[in-house]
Amino acid sequence: MDLQLQGDAALVTASSSGLGMASARALAMEGANVVMNGRDEQRLADAVADVREDATGEVVGQPGDLTDPDDVEALVDRTVEEFGTVDHLVTSAGGPPSGPFLEKSDRDWYEAYDLLVMSVVRLVREANPHLQDGGGTVVNIASSSVKEAIDGLVLSNSVRMSVIGLEKTLSKELAPDVRVNAVLPGVHETPRVQEVIEQGVERGDYEDYEDGLEDHRTGIPVGRTGDPMELGRTVAFLSSPQAGYINGETVTIDGGAGASNL
Repeated sequence: MDLQLQGDAALVTASSSGLGMASARALAMEGANVVMNGRDEQRLADAVADVREDATGEVVGQPGDLTDPDDVEALVDRTVEEFGTVDHLVTSAGGPPSGPFLEKSDRDWYEAYDLLVMSVVRLVREANPHLQDGGGTVVNIASSSVKEAIDGLVLSNSVRMSVIGLEKTLSKELAPDVRVNAVLPGVHETPRVQEVIEQGVERGDYEDYEDGLEDHRTGIPVGRTGDPMELGRTVAFLSSPQAGYINGETVTIDGGAGASNL
């Protein structure tokens, strides 16, 4: 299927690794021109070089911290400077620290909100004039914890729901010129998950990496963890004219692991 993204301009945040990087790669493979983002300049440069190997569009990197309003403004400005506009915005951010409720301070809560919610607020605010001009799209990468709380992740469970409330509101307020959707990933074999498994092996929790991977895919009906590119391709589809009647939706990508009816 031709997603008709050739020549479009896309900004993908937190895309130097994991699901953000997979989304950037999927868009670039479809011919979109992509600005990738991350805080670590060397890691970002390596990711840009990696994605360029598969890209049919242009790919550039712009370092920046999503909790810094000036860096957010610079991200949008760089996209416009390089490619003339912003047609597609994909918001992603690293997860806040894990831990139970009673161990979290007020500062922890405010930092999680700034990272997960205010980054989206600022990005959409900055990009909206350009998105409106071209009939653009926004896709928010959140988490399946929005549907079902995950033990030990009180900050993510609570704060990410605000992103979905924002997404639903924006899907009405920015329509009809801008479509806004979200994806809710379950367990994917990202570098973060690989790191967690390797740490488990070192602690003696798992015999080896495959044992840890088996533990992570327990309870997933399709019998495996997700490939990040499966989520990336979904993001590219939601950004495309082929998904032109999909607006205000949250798409869970978890191999059927969730028990929620909605």
